[in-house]
Amino acid sequence: MKRLWFAKPIVPLTVWDQGFRNYFVKGTNDSADRNLFVTFVAFCSNGLGCSSVGPTSRYALFAPRYFEKQAGRLRYLLADRLCRAKLRSHAMAAKLFLGIDVGTGSARAGIFTAKGKLVGHATEAIKLWRPAPDFAEHSSDDIWAACCRAVRAALGNSKTKPESIAGIGFDATCSLVVLDAGDRPVSVSPSGRDQQNVIVWMDHRAIPQADLINRTRHPVLRYVGGVISPEMQTPKLLWLKRNLPGTWKRAARFLDLPDFLTYRATGDDTRSLCTTVCKWTYLGHRRGRGWDTSYFRRIGLGDLATEKFRRIGTRVAGMGEPVGRGLAPRAAKELGLSAGTPVGVGIIDAHAGGLGVLGAGLRARTIGAAEFERRLALIGGTSSCHMAVSAKPRFIRGIWGPYFSAMVPGFWLTEGGQSATGALIDHVIFSHAAAGPLAAVAKKSGRTIYELLNDRLDALVKSTGAKFPGELTRHLHIQPDFHGNRSPRADPTLRGAMSGLPLSATVDDLALQYLAAIQAVAHGTRHIIDAMNLRGYRITTLAACGGGTKNPVFLREHADITGCTIILPKEPEAVLLGSAMLGAVACRAQPSVAAAMAAMSAAGRTIRPAPGKTKAFHARKHAVFHRLHGDYLAYRAMMK
Repeated sequence: MKRLWFAKPIVPLTVWDQGFRNYFVKGTNDSADRNLFVTFVAFCSNGLGCSSVGPTSRYALFAPRYFEKQAGRLRYLLADRLCRAKLRSHAMAAKLFLGIDVGTGSARAGIFTAKGKLVGHATEAIKLWRPAPDFAEHSSDDIWAACCRAVRAALGNSKTKPESIAGIGFDATCSLVVLDAGDRPVSVSPSGRDQQNVIVWMDHRAIPQADLINRTRHPVLRYVGGVISPEMQTPKLLWLKRNLPGTWKRAARFLDLPDFLTYRATGDDTRSLCTTVCKWTYLGHRRGRGWDTSYFRRIGLGDLATEKFRRIGTRVAGMGEPVGRGLAPRAAKELGLSAGTPVGVGIIDAHAGGLGVLGAGLRARTIGAAEFERRLALIGGTSSCHMAVSAKPRFIRGIWGPYFSAMVPGFWLTEGGQSATGALIDHVIFSHAAAGPLAAVAKKSGRTIYELLNDRLDALVKSTGAKFPGELTRHLHIQPDFHGNRSPRADPTLRGAMSGLPLSATVDDLALQYLAAIQAVAHGTRHIIDAMNLRGYRITTLAACGGGTKNPVFLREHADITGCTIILPKEPEAVLLGSAMLGAVACRAQPSVAAAMAAMSAAGRTIRPAPGKTKAFHARKHAVFHRLHGDYLAYRAMMK
């Protein structure tokens, strides 16, 4: 990106990097630093006719090309190196980086050191409305308020001073936010309440609109795995236009949630390559010409093209690039931070997890295409995401992407996913008759229901003489597409099934269904990996994070079923860490996202797949997984 370096005393100071302005212009008691800045400005002004130079003067800063024209390439390079060094020095003096993560049920804040160590964090719940089946809605005001509470709590818990935060990164679910011209919320809800102005990522109201878009077979769809999902934003925009015309008319901005957060923080409407490429059909490889006008006109959103896309973003930047002039005064006051603190371009939550884990155990010089193509980032939560990057684009039917620079700059992202993983496991548990009494026991004992179920599985292995834990479900199988299939079948209308149920509902029955659900999710992951490897990847390692990966049964079954080694990050809060990395890049403490990945992440525990009988068992189980899907399609066809 262009840097604006040198001075001329004509108009008030404007600087591309707020951290630079804070450091040099707001002043310092260090005379050496003051003298350095005087020397720097005098050096830059030599031959340019500048006068009255000094650390307290006010200047307009010009672009490097102008400097080259006036004073030559050598002076530009020297000034560039000086400024970069001072920015990094300032950021490292502050030492700490803040990551803010908004998930489906909460907003979280984490404060990290330059080596990726978590020193303070906090979580605040956010509201979720479900006004109708397949509808899910948030409030952007509620989300921002939760972020503010979480940040203040994290600062307090860690006794961190606001000025110690050198940079801020935001990540969030890929949910759709609607604002009016005054940045007030606009309803997306059949209830008509403006408070409910966010369509949550998992909302499937736009299935008919997605189907209509897919029937166009527009070339843009090639970059979303050939099939657009109702979880993406253009189907949701089309739903709003057709079903809530008042909202469509009032809306001045449609934003992805990560972009809303950086906009709310800085007042600058810069969109992220991650969000726009992954969820809005922006073609990041087309270098500033990413919106395809013919696509929007073809699907019925031509008015957005006529408006030159002003409502969905005209400035798109890479993750971690500084947004505007940093934290705006109003947002700084609400968050309890310092105005001007650099804010990085945001990222989708799962992709932040990818940044937090993919570099674990790698050194900066080894991070590249060869290593990346053998690794898959598995981020397990309410849903699961499976992300791999490559030097060249790989088009895989039913796998989202390829997305250029959507996670690791310069690489193409391939993204698989499962719409319901943690949600499916919870559904299987809490819809069972034995769940209520077991939950009461868990609460009384200070443990989780998952821990009690894991204990029951261990007891069942001993009492049944099973050769290995997975064998307990030899005659119990679950087809996991209860909320449709995101990848690689790419069919949101699919539904789940369970085979092998007895006429009983004991705690042991619940434990077996719980295990079968975890195995079904893992077989879905294996299916995604197989599809990726058929098109050139060589995935043998899963770099895993997220809530699901805190469960030892989830990890064991994923290793055994996929045949991959699982590497856990040393820092469990890898999503928050990935977000904090963007703050480190924004303030120039790290020169690039890849450098931040190498410097701030580290490998923790490793889980290896079991060989022999366990491997053979899951090969047969995987055949059942595919057969269940085929049987479901046959039943559906019979009942047409």
